[in-house]
Amino acid sequence: MLDLETPTKLLGIVLASNFMVPFLATYLSMPYFINKLTEKGILARDYYKHKKTMVPERGGIAILLISMVSFSLNTLFFKFSTTNYVVLIVIALFGLFGVLDDMIDIGRVTKLLLMYYCSYPLIQYATHTAFILPAFGSIELGILYLQFIVPTYVLVASNLVNMHSGYNGLASGLSVIVLLSLILKSIILSDVENIFAVVSITGATVAYFLYDRYPSKIFWGNVGSLTIGATIGTIIVIQGFIVSGFIMLIPHTVNFLMYVYWRARKLPKAKFGKDRGDGILEVPNQLTLKWVLPYYYNVTEKQATYAMYALTGLFCLLGILLPGRI
Repeated sequence: MLDLETPTKLLGIVLASNFMVPFLATYLSMPYFINKLTEKGILARDYYKHKKTMVPERGGIAILLISMVSFSLNTLFFKFSTTNYVVLIVIALFGLFGVLDDMIDIGRVTKLLLMYYCSYPLIQYATHTAFILPAFGSIELGILYLQFIVPTYVLVASNLVNMHSGYNGLASGLSVIVLLSLILKSIILSDVENIFAVVSITGATVAYFLYDRYPSKIFWGNVGSLTIGATIGTIIVIQGFIVSGFIMLIPHTVNFLMYVYWRARKLPKAKFGKDRGDGILEVPNQLTLKWVLPYYYNVTEKQATYAMYALTGLFCLLGILLPGRI
């Protein structure tokens, strides 16, 4: 077994292994999951297609299972910090709630409350407890950071990812952009010892995205969005990227605030738009971020999705460029 605490040059090999093993395993096994979910009738309608289209869903369970198995296999060759195992446990707990959410309705309040406490194992492993602002410097939050920011950030991130979705490949593509940006920022800071479990999940997510992108062959369901959302929140709090992580998630946050405005005004409910017949989207309003562009312009689902990629990519670039651990 190779000990990561001594040979620095092995870090690149370990990062590559933790990314590539789940990537290849997910890419090769996804057709199997697609066929199995289809056979079992676990399907969801793709509302943004003119003709009625049913797509297998809950594919996110493959991301979680494959990344956990791949990480376990890598432990045969590499020694990881305890934090990586705690991170994986927390992410798996969120994934479990995603499975329950796909199967039964346990209630929004109950789910949020239980998910909040699922993040508690991270508290004693979040070593960066300072809130760093460019204009004010480092503000040590200590117990406030551990008891409030850590569980809240993970919970909020998981739900932001869950809400900012709808188009083929939208949620998974945005998540890939954010995760790769956070990993890149960690590499720039030469601080990767605690993110190998996250790298493993990212590798599986990138492979999954190749099947979820337009036109989707599979949807990931709540299990996928909560798993990957928790992964994003976890790497942010473990690495102390509170400000830069917030900047990267600004489009997700704006989408949530638009939803709050929508509900506060008690406007008519609408969950999906539609394809008007020629590939151009028709949406009921401009009160969710992905609907703004098609509300004012004639765009296709693919074009609207790419616009969301570009927007998140811009904010992720800003987050990466912030100096140090901001």
